[in-house]
Amino acid sequence: MDDVAIVGGGLSGFSIALLLQSRGISTVLLESHSRLGGCAGFYPRCGFSFDIGATTLVDFHPEGLGGQFLKEVGIDDVRLESLPGYKAWLPDREVEVAREQGLWHAERLVKLGDTPRHRKFWQLLDDIASAYWAATRRGIKLPIRKLDDLVDNFRALDWSGLRLARYLTWSVGDALRHHGLDQDKALVGLLSMMIEDTVHARIESAPLINSALGISIRGAGLSRPTGGMRGLWRKLSRRYVDLGGRIKLRTSVTRIDGSFGDFRLTFAKGSVQASQVVCAVPIGIAQELAPNCAKALDRFVRRDCAAMGGGLVLCLGVPEEEVSESHEGHRHHQLLQDYQSPLGNGNNMFISVSAADDRLSAPAGFRAVMISTHCELSDWWGLSKDDYQRRKADTVELLIRYARRVYPRLATTPVVCELGTPRSYKHYTNRPYGSVGGARLNMTNSNQNAVPYDIGTRGFWLAGDTTWPGLGTVACVLGATHVAKGIEKLTGGWAKRANPQA
Repeated sequence: MDDVAIVGGGLSGFSIALLLQSRGISTVLLESHSRLGGCAGFYPRCGFSFDIGATTLVDFHPEGLGGQFLKEVGIDDVRLESLPGYKAWLPDREVEVAREQGLWHAERLVKLGDTPRHRKFWQLLDDIASAYWAATRRGIKLPIRKLDDLVDNFRALDWSGLRLARYLTWSVGDALRHHGLDQDKALVGLLSMMIEDTVHARIESAPLINSALGISIRGAGLSRPTGGMRGLWRKLSRRYVDLGGRIKLRTSVTRIDGSFGDFRLTFAKGSVQASQVVCAVPIGIAQELAPNCAKALDRFVRRDCAAMGGGLVLCLGVPEEEVSESHEGHRHHQLLQDYQSPLGNGNNMFISVSAADDRLSAPAGFRAVMISTHCELSDWWGLSKDDYQRRKADTVELLIRYARRVYPRLATTPVVCELGTPRSYKHYTNRPYGSVGGARLNMTNSNQNAVPYDIGTRGFWLAGDTTWPGLGTVACVLGATHVAKGIEKLTGGWAKRANPQA
């Protein structure tokens, strides 16, 4: 019997497995797909490797949450390219969203408005981001479930964080209206793209504190591993196996029974037993797998089912000359086509291009290009086979046409040109209707109202983008750290356990 069984080999589940295994707590990881990664995975095709979902890492510099995680589990050979930021292409202007904070602060005033209202608005976002990034790195945890959580959060928050906690009841729309900027189309347009990408929310309902963190992630540090997510997963999985961890791919768990000390996870070719269980899958799937926990999860599943969204990703393998424009060294771009049209379906999109010397991502003389945008799940279901193929073809044409604002010769002679849709995500990850990124955050499902890691069944844990704090690589690591600490307490403390493999 293992100490812990983890269902789901995305970044959240695998981070928990690595943390536990590195401390001598035996784990087995069960993943239904043939590869690890989930929504931070990769898709190999014709000598190329495309990032599917996350294309960059956030806060993985040595002092960041991600960097501390890698150090904690004994990984010191991940080669990370620190990105300078990216370029945002609005309908009527270009804005350089720089990693270096002085450059970004100057750019946003020049390009988006330098009035007292603008300065006060940005100062508010900066203050919130600074206080809550610091609290995040000190281990803040929500929702507060018990006295220990409250005490730990007070320790994580300094006076500035406590003072700014009053903004927990504000949306970004509230902040814009308060500063008289809600009709500033360029400012609202840029913020809308940033918020959609980082907290999967719309600007009117997006929680202000969460959004301030999402808007400021460039300052927290964007990086890309050599080989993209494929390169990262090579390092993570190798370390896990070296530590004695067991990975079971193509293993779709169908049922979880039992209680603390004696859980049984059943799948097509057998079962495993474990003292504790982590469900690092969407909570709707967790509810189906674990009948004993279904009632506790029901209200969250019902509440958030209408808030789920989808994504599209176009994978292009192209000759290097098609992306040869330098754009001041930026290979990552965010585009908004029209201020008046709804977000998604190409109106806002993100372009990522692999580095010239990255042979894991593309053969010599070629580059891997990933174009992603959000979509409604309902747009891609209920279609006939012919209608589905037509919609895919039309979407590919649209995304390429929009992307040629940045790279005019893009996809002239592609080696690979394939579109992933919600149906693709459903097929490969089994996420409900192919949803990605957890629920769109609002006041009723975030922070103190978020899905907790512990729903009251001893030894049964939730993790992943449908729990607090939501989607994103740094969110996955933060959630994994909290779950691992909870498991530690039930196993008697990591420090008391021998670890002969470390």
